[in-house]
Amino acid sequence: MPDTTGRFAGRAAIVTGAARGIGAATAARLAEEGAQVLLADRAPEVMARAEAVGGVGLRIDLAARGAGEAVVDTALDAFGRLDILVNNAGIGGSKPLLDSDDDLLERFIETNLTSVLRLTRAAIPHLARPGGRIVSVSSTFGIAGYPGTTAYAVAKAGIAQMTRQLAGELAPEGILVNAVAPGVIETAMTEGHLGSDYYRRAVLEPTPLRRAGRPEEVAAVIAFLASADAAYVAGQVIAVDGGWLAARHPPREAG
Repeated sequence: MPDTTGRFAGRAAIVTGAARGIGAATAARLAEEGAQVLLADRAPEVMARAEAVGGVGLRIDLAARGAGEAVVDTALDAFGRLDILVNNAGIGGSKPLLDSDDDLLERFIETNLTSVLRLTRAAIPHLARPGGRIVSVSSTFGIAGYPGTTAYAVAKAGIAQMTRQLAGELAPEGILVNAVAPGVIETAMTEGHLGSDYYRRAVLEPTPLRRAGRPEEVAAVIAFLASADAAYVAGQVIAVDGGWLAARHPPREAG
């Protein structure tokens, strides 16, 4: 049961991409602190995840037209209000631009950017004023270039710019818009990369903390941005990356 004394008591949230990883950790964190949470994902596991945290599950392809309205309507039907939107859903596996056909480009932009714009557009009229929060998940690759991730990086850069744009538009109405930019986090999306020696030497070892992050560590920052503790924070894209953007260290010598 939600904590009726927690900092999100009486508040309702939508978390997308909530079947696993950062989304699942965020939904659990918000629910633990009292929020009513709608967990949306196209993966069937979302229903069990929702039950585990005492939330409402919705299995849906967020890239489909009309999905944004369907998610918001489900939340309003379940909770009667909407206070927090966490845009986390996305896909990985991008390629260099010359290896990216039209289908790949469209899939990444549609899933990682356009669907976020649509859901956010659907949610804005219903968010609490004042006190509404929009927190989106960008990426360090949307801030600093990294070879071979063009479509993914461009979409995540779009999320960062959407955050700045909407912060200016919505803050006067009492809705605060921010984002996080995770570095390498231990999720299903990064599992294959973390087993690669090249990837570990190119990305993990240059990270000052010398390790991948955990979904719960990103969820903690999202929860902060969704809370009253962040009442004077707007338009920020906060890196949760172990220091990778700030100070990349040379990889250790092999052996």
